[in-house]
Amino acid sequence: MSIFLGYILLGLSLAAPIGPINAAQLDKGIKNGFFHAWMVGIGAMIADAIYMALVYLGVVHFLDSAFIKSFLWFFGSFVLLYTGIESIVSANQLIKKDQRSDEKIIKSFTSGFLMSLTNPLTILFWLGIYGSVLAEAASSLETEQFLLYSCAIFIGVAFWDFSMAAAASTFKKHLTPRLLVFISRISGLSLLGFSVYFGLQAIQSL
Repeated sequence: MSIFLGYILLGLSLAAPIGPINAAQLDKGIKNGFFHAWMVGIGAMIADAIYMALVYLGVVHFLDSAFIKSFLWFFGSFVLLYTGIESIVSANQLIKKDQRSDEKIIKSFTSGFLMSLTNPLTILFWLGIYGSVLAEAASSLETEQFLLYSCAIFIGVAFWDFSMAAAASTFKKHLTPRLLVFISRISGLSLLGFSVYFGLQAIQSL
């Protein structure tokens, strides 16, 4: 049981650091409520599952090439730039009482999926941490046990995503409209900051 809990904490360690996904969840939760914020996290989890499968199959080493890394940095920068600008521009909608965006949930899901899929830091996590865990576990665990512990990682990620979505939607209920606009703009600016960072990393990797 202690090992299982350790893998749950490993999942939390992936999701908890402040990054583009958390900023996007905060923004979606304030603008559209719990389910939109949660869908950002679910989209990111699907991308994580893809990388977990690639690590397990040994394909992820292809993603470690300089060209692929540069492409992901550039594309990730574009996704964050678009999302950040959209967040700032649409912030004024919150000033209207009880107004919610008519944005579809699938858009929130796609946003989280693309942000996680094109984040080289996500690749480094799965290649480095999960890759080493896989190497160690393969020599000491049976397949069923390893799959169980992999599920534990996703339990940790899912718990954090659910908590972030709940917190973001709670902010909408208890904060003043002007403060909600301010937080939404800060979330958008943080996404732009990550976009600039990704862009600089892309240039340096050329």
